[in-house]
Amino acid sequence: MNILVVKANNRPATEAISSKMYETFMETVKDAKDLNVTTFDVFAEDMPYFGQDLFNAFGKTQNGEELSDLEQRLLAAKQKAMDALTAADVVVFAFPLWNLTIPAKLQTFVDYTYQAGYAFKYSPEGQLISLMPEKKAILLSARGGIYSTPESAPMEMAATYMRNVFGGVFGMSIEEVIIEGHNAMPDKAEQIVAEGLERVTAIAKSLTTEAVNA
Repeated sequence: MNILVVKANNRPATEAISSKMYETFMETVKDAKDLNVTTFDVFAEDMPYFGQDLFNAFGKTQNGEELSDLEQRLLAAKQKAMDALTAADVVVFAFPLWNLTIPAKLQTFVDYTYQAGYAFKYSPEGQLISLMPEKKAILLSARGGIYSTPESAPMEMAATYMRNVFGGVFGMSIEEVIIEGHNAMPDKAEQIVAEGLERVTAIAKSLTTEAVNA
């Protein structure tokens, strides 16, 4: 089983819970013989932002024109992200809620892979058809506040967004571990984090079992 772990927080695990979730997952699977685990660190990769420069590169490539350095970097970065996702049976995203949404670098990974004909297509009647239903996405996310109540849930645009993209559009089955409220309830923070990390360990161990039984 090929597992792609997309690491989307460059803060140390001593300061960031989603980084601790990433480390916990990696520690659990490190000795699994039937898992091929690859990390894609969006903060370490050369990933220029998605925009007109990329579309210029597409046009130049079609016309056989010379690409600028930035255009070459964009095409290479986009292809690398798509290749990594293509090779994965399971993709694990470890990310925080920052300012109600995902980090910009993770958004760039999404932008690179959110492509018609690759992740999805449309039927002749205009209906969206997901092209990755055989894959699984695991969302490991942390948020210091509480966003699971009916009042606050509409404000949460990190895990919700990732679920909509990779589950709703790409068609992957979704599992998730969300740790929340550790900043809002400091007296319960240690328990909240510990219980969340236990769930990370459990979901990582379940992959080992799946791989053995495959």
